[in-house]
Amino acid sequence: MVDTDFVLIRRMKQGSQEAFEMFVRKYYGDVLAYCGCRCFDRGQAEDVTQEVFVRFFLGLSRYDHRGKAKNYLFTVAGNLCRDEMRKRRDIQMESVEELEKAAKRQVAGEDDKYDAVVDSLVIRRALSQLPDELREVMALRYFADMKVREIAEILHIKVPLVKYRLRKGREKMKEMCCCEET
Repeated sequence: MVDTDFVLIRRMKQGSQEAFEMFVRKYYGDVLAYCGCRCFDRGQAEDVTQEVFVRFFLGLSRYDHRGKAKNYLFTVAGNLCRDEMRKRRDIQMESVEELEKAAKRQVAGEDDKYDAVVDSLVIRRALSQLPDELREVMALRYFADMKVREIAEILHIKVPLVKYRLRKGREKMKEMCCCEET
């Protein structure tokens, strides 16, 4: 079986514009979704995602493909998201009430859409309140659809610790989301 990433990376190193575009198309959505869960601001997530690819391409000549390029991209994305969160610790996320009002205006008269937006906001709010180590594991598993082993590789931790953090994250999310309903 041919490793398509290996072929794309080799072609990118040879200067193929088409290979660069294919690589970005292949991974941009996944990296953006992950950054969106870590940054909680669409614009910031887009900026971080672009920075991930810029850094990857700038270091391409030194990149040694030894596995999944996706794991490497997520490692870079995680580090950049952590850096952004440190920079913006003092900036408060908009209140859920304001976001709910905006969502209601956007989907006025469409109850199902409104409920889905509100559910998403409640989940994002609960996720934002998790400790960094739990939020990171939860985002990789549920928003980037990574396997436990891949998460362990990206975060440089053991598989049992990933499983523990997933369990703890689910417990805390359940507590927070159940509290939101009352």
